[in-house]
Amino acid sequence: GTSRRIPQTIIIGVRKGGTRALLEMLDIHPNIVVAATEVHFFDWDENYVKGIDWYKSLMPYSYGNQITIEKTPGYFTSPQAPERIHDMNSSIKLLLILRDPTERVISDYTQVYYNRVESHKPVQLFEDIVVKNGALNTKYKAIQRSLYDVHMEKWLKHFNLDQIHIVDGNTLIKDPLPELQKVERFLNLPSRIMSSNFYFNQTKGFYCIRSDGRERCLHQSKGRPHPLVNNTVLEQLYSYFREHNAKFYRMVNHSFDWH
Repeated sequence: GTSRRIPQTIIIGVRKGGTRALLEMLDIHPNIVVAATEVHFFDWDENYVKGIDWYKSLMPYSYGNQITIEKTPGYFTSPQAPERIHDMNSSIKLLLILRDPTERVISDYTQVYYNRVESHKPVQLFEDIVVKNGALNTKYKAIQRSLYDVHMEKWLKHFNLDQIHIVDGNTLIKDPLPELQKVERFLNLPSRIMSSNFYFNQTKGFYCIRSDGRERCLHQSKGRPHPLVNNTVLEQLYSYFREHNAKFYRMVNHSFDWH
């Protein structure tokens, strides 16, 4: 009685915001099934041209009472994704997980840094990328990705605000349950995720998952130590994002505890 179906919910981003943690935590819920990999259907032209049947073929089998969820963090910053998703299903529910934009930039850099080290490629210090000739390098892609107001504007051209639920990534890591209960309510699901589904792993420094009699933590690439960033550079980033954050808060009628 199962079939592959196009998702009823998509985690659209943001990169390094906690999308993997959110997906794995939601996977605890018996009424949710999740796609195993990032599909990049709506943001990569070479995938989009393969068509909706190709997209559906990558989804897990589900029962009629289950919600299929896929996550691709690149969707949030993609110029094409909002319209393409709307064309597929104009009433879809979207999940967006965000964290402090400066922290997100540092996390973005950290991921690229470790990838380059593992591939034996040259690396640059964070400050050398973020600051050019004494001024903030606002063209740096990681900074561009943290301009939440700029990207959100594109989504709100195609979707009502009540179709987009924003998960606080900073809170999810510190105290997962309340954020997940909000998602359950947003998706009109019975409350099935409980505090007993989580335990704090002292070694890793974040919560791990306990369900179906087994325990699992996020991949070792998650929660890597960030570089210590020069205070002057941090202040430049905080200052740059302040106005963008204020605009974003007004857009979504909600404030976050960001710098």
